[in-house]
Amino acid sequence: MGFIFSKSMNENMKSQQEFMLMNSRLQLERQLIMQNEMRERQMAMQIAWSREFLKYFGTFFGVTAISLTAGAIKGKKPVLILPMVPLGFVLAYQYDMGYGTLIHRMKGEAENILETEKSKLQLPKGVITFESLEKARREQSKFFIDK
Repeated sequence: MGFIFSKSMNENMKSQQEFMLMNSRLQLERQLIMQNEMRERQMAMQIAWSREFLKYFGTFFGVTAISLTAGAIKGKKPVLILPMVPLGFVLAYQYDMGYGTLIHRMKGEAENILETEKSKLQLPKGVITFESLEKARREQSKFFIDK
C-alpha cells in the first residue's frame, strides 16, 4: 500500500517539477522578449531624437552658413567661414546618426569588442556575488544599528 502511495506521489512530484520548469522557461522567454522590446524602443527614440535635432540644427547651420558667407564676402574676411568647419562635423554626425549607417557601424564595433576585447568589459573587483552583497548589507545594517 505504501508503495502505491509513494509511486503516485513521485508521479505527482515529477509532473509538478515539469510544470514548474515549463513555467519558469515561459517566464524567462517573456522577460527576454520584453527586454528586447524595451531596447528596440529606446534605440528608436534615440534615432528619432537625432532626426528631430537634425531638423533644427540643419536650419541653424543653413542660416549660419549663409550669414557667415555673406559676412566673409562683404567684409572681405575669409576667417568668418572657419566656424562652419566644426558645425559641419556636427551636422554630418547627426545626419549619419539619423539617416546614415552610424548605428550599423556602432553595432559592428560593439560585436568586435565583445569578441576580441573581452578583458575591457570586466567589472572592477569582478562580478557581483551574493556573498559580496550580503557582506555589504551586514556592514550597512550594523552601521544603522550602532547609531
